[in-house]
Amino acid sequence: MTPAELSVIFFLQLAVIVAAARGVGWLGKRFLGQPQVVGEMIAGVLLGPSLFGLVAPDLQALLFPPEAKGVLYVGAQLGVGLYMFLVGLGFDRSHFRANVASAGAVSLSGMAAPFLIALAITPWLLHQPGLFAPAMTQLQATLFLGACISITAFPMLARIIHERGLSKSPLGALALSSGAIDDAGAWTVLAIVLATFGAGPLVAVKAIVGAAAFAILVLGFGPRLLKPLGDAAERAGSVGQGLLAIVLMLFLISAFAMDYVGMHAVFGGFLLGVAMPRGVLAQELKAKLEPFTVILLLPMFFTFSGLNTELSLVTDPGLLLVTLAILAASILAKGGACWAAARLTGQDNPTAMAIGALMNARGLMELIIINIGLQRGLIGPGLFSILVLMAVVTTLMASPLFEVVYGRRARQRGELGQLRDPPDGEAPVRNTFPAE
Repeated sequence: MTPAELSVIFFLQLAVIVAAARGVGWLGKRFLGQPQVVGEMIAGVLLGPSLFGLVAPDLQALLFPPEAKGVLYVGAQLGVGLYMFLVGLGFDRSHFRANVASAGAVSLSGMAAPFLIALAITPWLLHQPGLFAPAMTQLQATLFLGACISITAFPMLARIIHERGLSKSPLGALALSSGAIDDAGAWTVLAIVLATFGAGPLVAVKAIVGAAAFAILVLGFGPRLLKPLGDAAERAGSVGQGLLAIVLMLFLISAFAMDYVGMHAVFGGFLLGVAMPRGVLAQELKAKLEPFTVILLLPMFFTFSGLNTELSLVTDPGLLLVTLAILAASILAKGGACWAAARLTGQDNPTAMAIGALMNARGLMELIIINIGLQRGLIGPGLFSILVLMAVVTTLMASPLFEVVYGRRARQRGELGQLRDPPDGEAPVRNTFPAE
């Protein structure tokens, strides 16, 4: 395909992607009570070979030719990076400081149990053809699968908590802090797997030391260094084009730095967002960047994931058994361990069950980690499709399960505030997190 032909296809792709994402997202909110992003995740799968390619293979191949996937991939990485920057802008740093002990216990349990489950089932999975790369050792496969099972949909978790006005509650603070620690641990493990699978242990050292140094720099010195940007926004009462350009350049450099050391761009975006001054700067950045990121860029990531997902593979009798085993193990290990840890740290049973329900969702973070695994050649299309299904199922479970185990009780006791409907008809929101 010529560049001109790719350009024509790209614009048509975006039109279809946005229409599918908004349409399926609306249906999910209207009839299932799910956040917009859950419908967008499903829309991405539907645009791939699992439905669109099955019903109209010629049209799907014309709209999403292999040559165009490279362009879609770049847009997808920009979208998910900016999205995590917005998540960082909404993260309350006091949550982490005030709940580090309890959150550490919950997140450690939410990682230990999945890794034990991965240790138990990986030998069996390695005997299933096509799931892992032939060169993967048992240790590497165990670590990768453990990271996939232990990951938490941090933005999804934040969305549910803030929708219900629980951000300042013990439940909200504990869940947000636990999710942040949990995902940092899972990404560290992924960095080790990628390094040992590639150029050797020095790459792992580079990834871990580089990421730690970057985190210390950004979180330790960033708030002070970035304060002039916040002061400028406060004086002007807005964020002008010059200030916006500076912030975007900082975001791009942060994303580059994390990619360069061997981590993922999303870490750079999230850490920079956490360090950004609050007030007018954060509010204006969210207002200017969120609509474009959420409506146009992020659905590109879901679609790129969907193009690599073939759910027809899961219907194979052998893979169907693997799918059920991974799904059951993921839910029991992650949700059960977080519930038990919350109980042991003094939470009542409804609160502990709510923690388990929220931490069990995989969502966007799972899609990021398995896309990296597929792109780096760690896993095959079969395991990728299984893990996409696991991400969708556990994310779909989060909101209704939270409502059953905690929401109804809390509402009866007056602990949940009334949600407001924003003017544009989006799902009820009362938070500073992006609309997942």
